[in-house]
Amino acid sequence: MEIIQRIPGSRWKRRYDELPLEEKEKWLGWVLILPSVFLVGLVILYPLVYNIYLSFHTVPLQPGVPLEWVGLQHYHSLIQDPEFWSSIKTTVIFTLVSSVLATTLGLLVALVMNREFPGRKYARSIILLPYVIPIVAAAFTWRWMLNPTAGVIPYAATAFFGMGTFDVLSSSDSALWTLIIFDAWRYYPFAFLMFIARAQSIPNEMYEAAKIDGASRFAMFKDITLPEMSGVIATTFLLRWIWNFNTFTDIWLLTHNVKTLPVFTYQTAFASFKMGLGAAVSVLLLVFLMTFVVIYTRMLGEW
Repeated sequence: MEIIQRIPGSRWKRRYDELPLEEKEKWLGWVLILPSVFLVGLVILYPLVYNIYLSFHTVPLQPGVPLEWVGLQHYHSLIQDPEFWSSIKTTVIFTLVSSVLATTLGLLVALVMNREFPGRKYARSIILLPYVIPIVAAAFTWRWMLNPTAGVIPYAATAFFGMGTFDVLSSSDSALWTLIIFDAWRYYPFAFLMFIARAQSIPNEMYEAAKIDGASRFAMFKDITLPEMSGVIATTFLLRWIWNFNTFTDIWLLTHNVKTLPVFTYQTAFASFKMGLGAAVSVLLLVFLMTFVVIYTRMLGEW
């Protein structure tokens, strides 16, 4: 018995047994989440910290060659690079307009789908199709439809409106607006799901009381629906803003002529092989995204 009590683990066990129940539960919680914390640190925190470390170095392509410390040189180069500022401008335009369109379209569709009509169940299922279609299939279908030689849309524009052959994905300006329309079409079902769930939770008694008072449909929307859904609308818009600001796959699959900040990061790091400069761009992108996340979490706390 004395030998067992001399084992360090036994002393820790006695100390644990002497703790109050609340302290035991607290320590048990820490023990249970330690594996998850380790995995998160391994998969997320280590690459994040290493990427920040790379942003202060020149990364050689030859294996075995040590990194060269350059300090803030990469960040200084980005500030003086007009292409970097152009990518930020493109990112803001794409993010703002596509988020507004997707949120507005989702709200309008949710208001329509919240009413009773024959076939509403099937209509709701069809609305979700753009969101559940794999992004590769959706992007390449749009590229085929917009193909200037065999695409359906250029053919219809020529046949019905007498327009000549055009390629909207070849120009950076037209490709940007095409991408905005594509993004709004693909992700408005997400906004629809958010809004229809909130709309169905609004008590019908509020609308019935408004009808008795002689309120019009627009008045009920302005004074009842919109205030009740304002928190969900803001949340949905901010989520779309964060996701669109960081999106890469949708843009790259549809067109290579729109250079947003994630695309600029990819081309800098993996096309120009400037790994250190690309790491610096990604660090700045992280700062932008964290700013939006802080705004989002503070707004959630207020709601």
